[in-house]
Amino acid sequence: METSNYRSRSRPGAALAWPNNQPFIDLDEAHPLAQAIVDTIRDPLLVLDQDLRVVTANRAFDQTFRMNRQDIQGRPVYGLGDGQWDIPELRLLLKDVAPQHAVMEAYEVERDFPIIGRRSMLLSAREVFNQRNSRNLILLTFEDITDRRAAECEITELLQQKETLLQEMQHRVANSLQIIASILLLKARTVQSEETRLHLRDAHQRVMSVAAVQQQLLASSHGEAIEIGPYLSRLSEALAASIGDDNRPVSLKIQAEGGTASSAEAVSIGLIVTELVINAFKHAFVDDRATGLIVVAYEATEASWRLAVSDDGSGTPGDHLKLDKPTPGLGTIIVEALAKQLDARVEVIRNPQGTTVSITHGTSDPAWPSLTGSASLPGSGGRWLAKSNGGSVGTV
Repeated sequence: METSNYRSRSRPGAALAWPNNQPFIDLDEAHPLAQAIVDTIRDPLLVLDQDLRVVTANRAFDQTFRMNRQDIQGRPVYGLGDGQWDIPELRLLLKDVAPQHAVMEAYEVERDFPIIGRRSMLLSAREVFNQRNSRNLILLTFEDITDRRAAECEITELLQQKETLLQEMQHRVANSLQIIASILLLKARTVQSEETRLHLRDAHQRVMSVAAVQQQLLASSHGEAIEIGPYLSRLSEALAASIGDDNRPVSLKIQAEGGTASSAEAVSIGLIVTELVINAFKHAFVDDRATGLIVVAYEATEASWRLAVSDDGSGTPGDHLKLDKPTPGLGTIIVEALAKQLDARVEVIRNPQGTTVSITHGTSDPAWPSLTGSASLPGSGGRWLAKSNGGSVGTV
């Protein structure tokens, strides 16, 4: 047998021959040899004529489907067994193989078979040339993929269970954070000591910040990259709602130019932003000015990114993030630890116009605006840390 993919061929000679025309296989010996070759194939295989009748089958076919070779030879393939192969689409595909020299690849069939039960099979077929009578034959192979499909279904079910458990866990975490925050706020209202009240409120804000980060991450699919711009915008809205103070109206603006992060990186970035925004709100706006501005800017290239939180207040929030203090505050410890997780460095810039704290991963890009140490209000002639892309502005 010789594989053929052409519409027409020259008629072969009486025997296969080497280039020097010395015969090496006589046609009388070709049939046993071909049957032996067919029997060595591990997957079930049928040889069909142009009428889709079985010429022969290999040993693997007999063993897989528990059939005797004598019972299937000469029968149409769609009449084998209890008619499992009597599939109109399959019959049309097989009928096109020989006349049109077509190839059928991985046609999937799932059927109930006598004795062996329900199985999933991939069928492939192609044309071969019969040298004895110049009639085309069809090789039809069967690949049993039942175990593979069962494993795939099991993996899918396990992933669905994992997704359900993860969503349930996240829901419980969110509820627990809300309960803790409510208890802290309730205690802050009832204690007599002003110092204790401030500590409780500070703890309440930090718990709410973690809850805000966790809530924003719920909106993204698990394992997918998170768009930093929308993520920071949603986070800023949650921060504006949690640390609002009618006596000090402060605007919070997000300026993000592209960039994505993994879920773990987004958590660290969100917590850094939350810590720096709360720090600026508490310490930057100490005078009686009518308004204030905090800008969260994010720039990214292929290998680097920079996060900067700036304010235009006259206070000194940067003093609370000094890296060389003998006893660093909790905010400094948190920001430095998170920056270390991100393989980033922290820089604090302070001048009379305000304070900027930047977190940089990789090498700074020359195209990024230089850090001036302040956030400029719209229309004031000051310089923005990043070009505005119409990000949301929330009043804190």
